[in-house]
Amino acid sequence: MAQTRSGSRASSGDAGVIGATARVRGRITGDGDLTVEGQVEGDITVRGDVVVGEGASVTSNVDAQSVTVSGTLDGDVNARGVVRIAAGAKVRGNMQGEQVSIEEGAEFSGRLDCEFELPSELTGSSGSRKRS
Repeated sequence: MAQTRSGSRASSGDAGVIGATARVRGRITGDGDLTVEGQVEGDITVRGDVVVGEGASVTSNVDAQSVTVSGTLDGDVNARGVVRIAAGAKVRGNMQGEQVSIEEGAEFSGRLDCEFELPSELTGSSGSRKRS
């Protein structure tokens, strides 16, 4: 197992890293995971997970299994799994995922498209549980 500088672990050959000093323009595709620590301009389509690290800047539409943003992302995200926007991240674009989490302190501007259940106190359901 190889370890990226962001601390996540991935199998050798199944993960790519765009380093902090790298600047990439163009479409990125792949079968594994991708960690961006530098700058990317262009669409990203991978079968694995995408991590936009702290200090990274991505101007792209992203299609991946899951997406975690700790840096800056300007573009739409389509994830088959979880989209996580970490505290301190800046995201502008539409987010679609099985689950979307936005931590306190993150900046988000866009539309969320995910399925969720509203608490019964917001839906007016008579079957709501009361706490004593």
